[in-house]
Amino acid sequence: MKEKLVEKLKQTKVEGLTRRWLINIIGVVVIILIAVFVFACFSVRNYYYNSVESILNSGASSNAVSYFSSNLDSGNSLSASASGFIESYSYKDKTTIWVINNEGRVLASSNGFIVENSEMPDYTLAMKNSSGTSRFIGKVYKHGERIMAVTRVIQDSNGTNVGAVRVMTSIEKVDSQIRIIIFFIFLLLAGVLAIIVFSNLFFIRSIIIPVREITDITKEISNGKFDVRIERKYDDEIGDLCDSINSMASDISAADKMKNDFISTISHELRTPLTSIKGWGETLYYNRETEMDELTNKGLQVIVKEAGRLEGFVEELLDFSRLQSGRMNLKLQKTDIFAELDETVFTFRERAMREGIEVKYSIPDFAAPANADPNRLKQVFMNILDNALKYSRAPSKIFVKAEFTKFNGGDAVKISIADQGCGISKEDLPHVMEKFYKANVSVRGSGIGLAVTNEIVNLHNGKLEIASEENRGTLVTITLPIESAPTSSQLNNADNGEVSDDDINLKG
Repeated sequence: MKEKLVEKLKQTKVEGLTRRWLINIIGVVVIILIAVFVFACFSVRNYYYNSVESILNSGASSNAVSYFSSNLDSGNSLSASASGFIESYSYKDKTTIWVINNEGRVLASSNGFIVENSEMPDYTLAMKNSSGTSRFIGKVYKHGERIMAVTRVIQDSNGTNVGAVRVMTSIEKVDSQIRIIIFFIFLLLAGVLAIIVFSNLFFIRSIIIPVREITDITKEISNGKFDVRIERKYDDEIGDLCDSINSMASDISAADKMKNDFISTISHELRTPLTSIKGWGETLYYNRETEMDELTNKGLQVIVKEAGRLEGFVEELLDFSRLQSGRMNLKLQKTDIFAELDETVFTFRERAMREGIEVKYSIPDFAAPANADPNRLKQVFMNILDNALKYSRAPSKIFVKAEFTKFNGGDAVKISIADQGCGISKEDLPHVMEKFYKANVSVRGSGIGLAVTNEIVNLHNGKLEIASEENRGTLVTITLPIESAPTSSQLNNADNGEVSDDDINLKG
């Protein structure tokens, strides 16, 4: 179980709640730990340096100044007094002490070596300070070791500067000890940060991973898969949310089934009387043996037309019902796709001419054999042509061009249908194949024709694509696999027809 969780953590991207947590929580923790680290470093350094300085101050204390002042008053020279002071100095093993005159020359040294021309920044500063003391930390020589030095000015009884006492010691070992302690402090704080990050990461992932699983399931539900359910793994608010979503999915599934059953039932119930109305209307309208006045004749014409429109709408509802329930099946047989397209365009052309729309048509003089459902293919072609006509305004043109192509590694046909209508906006274009979506509510239609058309094309293992520009027109491209295509030489010798590529690319 732990290994699976770790694997999920590795696969999970740092985004969303995790990103916010890293920035808001861990960011604050890191800042606090950095502040603690800096404070600890300064505290350790100051502690050790103050300890060293206290030892140095014991050598350069006010008692030392008093010693020299009393000896000078007794008539002893600074050099003679220096020898006696160094002899009585008790920290010779830990520090080095110098006695320096006003000219900066070392008169006596506790290590027995007389140093000349030595750099003494603390001495120079102490001679200028009103306090008469100064501290120096650093390297005296370019490649020398780091030292700490404390200097205190020596005065006679009249308050005149006569020299100084300088106490020094190496701090190389102290600095090494400080670095070791700082390194361990760093490791400790890094370990604390790692524990905080790792423990909180498991906690945050215990929320994020279930939420992402829930998100994936809800996306499936939104796409119409109402039978999916979320497994309840947690006995907390996450588990309650899973139960609520499962309950919601069940309710939606029941409501969707009820809707589909209603559509199917009402479509079948409407179909029978509509067929009778349309049949008797056509019988009366086309029965020229009976004299009819103009009003009756026009009324019968309206009845036949509207009954046919309602019949088409009912057929769309039935197809939608089959689509929703997964009952849309194809009656496959040996079919010439171009022959079905040619027959559909021939039927459609007369209707388009009546509405002032010219149909320009180009099709190869070859068969396009496929294992397909001819009636469903005609439905696809008619739906797209009908949409092209609905969104066009006279005078304009509709272009239909068929050609051979390659698709998914095999032979195929590409059928392009372009109009010069109002086009589809960029906002509406991604949704036009969704069920009941209408980009233009002012145009008649149920909004399910393209959804059904797309499903029929998919059942034929084809592809339906739509491109459009507002106020320029719309191009619908259908690609369908076929059993075989003519050779390249046969196609090159064939007539390309009356539709050019510019027409299909909305440039006509």
